[in-house]
Amino acid sequence: MRQLLADKVSGTMVGIWLLLPEHLRLGTWDLLRGWTGQPTERVEPRLAMQLVHEAAVCATGIRERRCLSQKGFELANGLAFVAADQPIHELLDEHTVSQAQNLQVALGHLRRASGHFKGKLLAIDPHRMPSHSKRQMRRRKPKDNTHAYKMAQTFFCLDAETEQPICFTSGSSSRSVTQATPELLDLTKKILGPKQQHTPLVLADSEHFTVDLFAHLKQTAFDLLVPMPHHACYQSEIKQLPPETFCPRWSGLATATRPYLFGQHDPLPLHQYIQRTGDRPQDYRFKAFLATSQRDELEAMCDQYPQRWHVEEFFNANQALGWKRAGTLNLNIRYAQMTMALVAQTVIHQLRQRLGEPFQNWDAQHFAKSLFQGLDGDIRVHDKTIVVTYYNAPNASQLQARYENLPSKLRDEGINPAIPWLYDFMLDFRFK
Repeated sequence: MRQLLADKVSGTMVGIWLLLPEHLRLGTWDLLRGWTGQPTERVEPRLAMQLVHEAAVCATGIRERRCLSQKGFELANGLAFVAADQPIHELLDEHTVSQAQNLQVALGHLRRASGHFKGKLLAIDPHRMPSHSKRQMRRRKPKDNTHAYKMAQTFFCLDAETEQPICFTSGSSSRSVTQATPELLDLTKKILGPKQQHTPLVLADSEHFTVDLFAHLKQTAFDLLVPMPHHACYQSEIKQLPPETFCPRWSGLATATRPYLFGQHDPLPLHQYIQRTGDRPQDYRFKAFLATSQRDELEAMCDQYPQRWHVEEFFNANQALGWKRAGTLNLNIRYAQMTMALVAQTVIHQLRQRLGEPFQNWDAQHFAKSLFQGLDGDIRVHDKTIVVTYYNAPNASQLQARYENLPSKLRDEGINPAIPWLYDFMLDFRFK
């Protein structure tokens, strides 16, 4: 690697080096060493770093056939080569689902300490990806008017206020949200901590409207808010309520709250929130929600629940990092690979916050194409410092203010500028 640096490297992937200061600020290297169980001198943590950076550049396909090498990408991982499929497969397969979840918890603690989560309003949602596996598995229909096909499943929990992912779980296509949600919220509790100033409110869609899930949530430190299905039986029951049940809020909107029991099942002390729209009785339309606790129904339905859509926006903007396709259904490999994508999303979020506009609103693919794979530059070594030079970079003055004289800027933040996976070289940037 020292020889490559001495010879100088020129390429279009030197933008990935902008993530290295964010790795130092986050503590990524300690996370990867903890997951691999290997010291700094070994290659395994560097292979894990390659996985993080592959997610950041939205790389897909077979490693041996794509052109990631000789552009500066491999050097950012502390390697003189781009690892092929087989060693990556072996690295992922030898680590368990439990180890990947422990990595998520450790990452979540760092993010919680950095203020990435508020922990008051959470959104949960399954994210399903088409699979072309030859395995026998349950097929699912994404919509009523489509055919059923094989899918790989991931279940995410998002902080709805900061729009940042907290954790995820995965499973086979047979796994239902009722089975996956308790594990997902257990992971979330480990990250947010057992003692919360406010009981977190979990926002879910009507797929989570099940007796077993509500019964479980009543025994946890979370509240649940779910829209009731728009079935005729529920609508008929609501329409029979006397008018005085509803409290007018403003023209065309009235709300109501009442206790609710789940049919013939063991009684659960639940609460039904009802929203009535329309000015005349013949124009009334009703929408109902079911909650595990008594809250202000107007705030819950009109202010808090609409924020659940941030989880859909998150998928649209970030699924290219590694949550868009399922290359294998080996859960050890899937969990580890997607957790590395979660690490990549974290450092990219930090980079976005540091750069501001226009970078802040780019989705993952735009960020990868225009910044990580779209900057011309060269990499060279000077004494104990690796100097990355960018030519004709966009918003160069903005980048220059953040990254020139980087070692001194990191020291001012209380961060050691020596990069352990780059053999304690420091890093600096130039813009021409």
